[in-house]
Amino acid sequence: MSLNIKNERVHELAREAARRTGMNQTSVIEAALEQLLAQLDDEAGTIDQLIAGLQRDVGGHGRLSTDELYDDAGLPR
Repeated sequence: MSLNIKNERVHELAREAARRTGMNQTSVIEAALEQLLAQLDDEAGTIDQLIAGLQRDVGGHGRLSTDELYDDAGLPR
């Protein structure tokens, strides 16, 4: 497998991370990508929990009728 990165900034970051950790560049990139993916999974889980909570809170009400949404003057309640 081959990954050809032609971005000097990425090369600099990989070299610096490798220097600081004592790992090779491939390993620091692998660790960084694993950390990013774990963070994205955590964020997705949090979003899913928020959506589920909102659905529970709102879900019991069903659709509101026009009378429930608007007063006698036609203004939103």
